[in-house]
Amino acid sequence: MNRRVHIQTMGCQMNVHDSARMEDLLAPMGYEPWDSPRGADLIIVNTCAVREKAEDKVYSYLGRLAEIKARRPDLLIAVAGCVAQARGAEILTRAPAVDMVIGTHAMARVAQVVAERVDTGRPVVDTALGDTLPLAPLPRKRERISAFVTIMSGCDNFCSYCVVPHVRGREISRPPEEILAEVRALADQGVKELTLLGQNVNSYGKKEGMPDFVELLDQVHGVSGIQRLRFVTSHPKDLSPALVDAFSRLDKLCGRVHLPVQSGSDRVLAAMNRRYTVGQYLEKLSALRRVREGMAVTTDIIVGFPGETRAEFQQTLHLVAEGDFDGVFSFKYSDRPYTAASGFPDKISEAEKSRRLNELIELANEIGLRKNRALEGTVCTVLVEGASRKDEREASGRCPDNRTVNFPAENARQLVGTFVEVRIERGNAHSLWGRPAAGPDRTRAQEVTHAA
Repeated sequence: MNRRVHIQTMGCQMNVHDSARMEDLLAPMGYEPWDSPRGADLIIVNTCAVREKAEDKVYSYLGRLAEIKARRPDLLIAVAGCVAQARGAEILTRAPAVDMVIGTHAMARVAQVVAERVDTGRPVVDTALGDTLPLAPLPRKRERISAFVTIMSGCDNFCSYCVVPHVRGREISRPPEEILAEVRALADQGVKELTLLGQNVNSYGKKEGMPDFVELLDQVHGVSGIQRLRFVTSHPKDLSPALVDAFSRLDKLCGRVHLPVQSGSDRVLAAMNRRYTVGQYLEKLSALRRVREGMAVTTDIIVGFPGETRAEFQQTLHLVAEGDFDGVFSFKYSDRPYTAASGFPDKISEAEKSRRLNELIELANEIGLRKNRALEGTVCTVLVEGASRKDEREASGRCPDNRTVNFPAENARQLVGTFVEVRIERGNAHSLWGRPAAGPDRTRAQEVTHAA
């Protein structure tokens, strides 16, 4: 009889990808994916440790799972990913209902960890960081139109606030031939949109003497069947002229870049160990927008970094306004284990961090709404992903610049995987709404986005 596994994923796209890989590895043991913790035989919480709030959510969720396990003692609970790597056996003390702690590199050994727990009846903690990529075999066939492919893991930058190098390990890149084999397999399964993943994709291949990231993009771009290509994340200091130029010549490469700036103060950036200035960042931002008309750029901002003055925060607001970002992911600074900034003095109060965060969000939302409304009357090519979550009578998908678009469709689910040209009638704060475009006329925005 098959058993059921529910994986609760918290955090970034890499965690989403890792969860799918763990499902693949557990399938030979008879575990089938289950969409709810209730009724599952095994629950894996795949975690994020980048911010304190994310870690707090993990323990809150584990508390709810403990209530389920109290009624079903045979239920197995595992904590995987970054919190598992950072906290290790401490999790078993804080959350006694947990049976397994599976670190970032141990996720490739998830089947062995589960088998050991079943065989011995004792908790298992596996947080060993190896010198190989924590990757599983090629995925099983899934009905999907978009997919993630990890090209590298880990980070060597050691930004003073960031726990990633400590929980994901140092940078390791996959051989290009292995990546291309996976991309071709996904294309054969019908995947049309691909996102290449790495903590800093711009560093791909450098340590190993392999082709660099731009050369890898060229090779992936040539795979038949893949029609849209994306990547995350880029470190501004490593964004090369060659990568900027790639947007002018690779028509499958979507015109959207996530380029985290973190602060608008040069002093704060230096304390963060980011290794670029505001001026250098803005030069790269301008270069991206010169090479691809309509280029969408999103960013990350941390407010309340230790010692950040009110004037330095105002510099961040000025940068956000000048940068005219298409999206801002904003966070309050929080101390993380192993990081240099956790020992910095002059911590900002939670109340002040909240005030600054709210002020930043208000500005970012104003910019986002203005930019979305500016798209009214234009046409974009939407790759349909399914029915809208709010209205089954509408289809939902994404433009090349990754904006979500909803439009009326009686047969929304039948349109999944198709490209539909949609004329935008309404720009909302976080999405667009329109109707399928009729007639041969094409707007400038359509011409810019259609190639991707």
